[in-house]
Amino acid sequence: MPSLKDLKIRIDSVKSTRKITKAMQMVAAAKLRKAQEAAERGRPYAEKMRDIVSNLASSVKDIAGDNKFLGDGSDCKKFLLIVATAERGLCGGFNSSIVKLAKSRIAELSSQNKEVKILTIGKKGREQLNREFESLFIGHVDLSNEKNITIDTARKISKDIISRFEDGEYEVAEIFYNKFASVISQIPSSYKLLPVSFNEKESDASNVSFNFEPDEDEILNEIIPKSIATSIFSVLQENAASEQGSRMAAMDNATRNAGEMIDKLTIDFNRSRQAAITNELIEIISGAEAL
Repeated sequence: MPSLKDLKIRIDSVKSTRKITKAMQMVAAAKLRKAQEAAERGRPYAEKMRDIVSNLASSVKDIAGDNKFLGDGSDCKKFLLIVATAERGLCGGFNSSIVKLAKSRIAELSSQNKEVKILTIGKKGREQLNREFESLFIGHVDLSNEKNITIDTARKISKDIISRFEDGEYEVAEIFYNKFASVISQIPSSYKLLPVSFNEKESDASNVSFNFEPDEDEILNEIIPKSIATSIFSVLQENAASEQGSRMAAMDNATRNAGEMIDKLTIDFNRSRQAAITNELIEIISGAEAL
């Protein structure tokens, strides 16, 4: 059984850990509010932007079908998986859930004899995927020095992705992230970023005649890169809110677990101290009787 000194040292250590986890929980709660508001504000805009581009592509697919950004990706062989995770840990299963979804997609594409390449955003995703798929990596985006995610950050990432697409490094790009649902719920999600699919639901659009100025290709070539940057920015915002929500929940659990451990160690400490006092009393009484 540990000595009283060892138990006291361990209790003090766990108390220090509890202070840290409690502080991290409070910081995450403060950051969560701002991140959640940003994600919820940006989500409708990003979704509407994608719908507009898809509808525009559908309305001009007969006359702009050769546009490099358009297609359903059904016959493509080269895939780029963009895995967006956090730069820091201690946020529960936030990073692992995204990586798990990406690994599942890699296995699915590999079974179909597709060529898979990986681009990671965030250190934690790279660390986990690098163990098994180091040969598939073509790039990494480091956001550790970015205190606040801005649209300029998303533009830089989208510019690199589009450049690789134009160079023929891949034919289909899919992005993986966590969609913020609530403080305790984040949904691992993915969708196709490139090429832009035609929106078949808007079938009525094909019956309407449009006049475009400038021409269709020029409009699409101008608006699609902006749409991709907007989508990436929305993904980064969703991830930021999900990360703080997951970290807040994880640190709350850690704080409660530390409290339970302190209670258990305190009971052990009191029992050990009581046993030591009892032994001393027995020794004193035995000595007195011997006299």
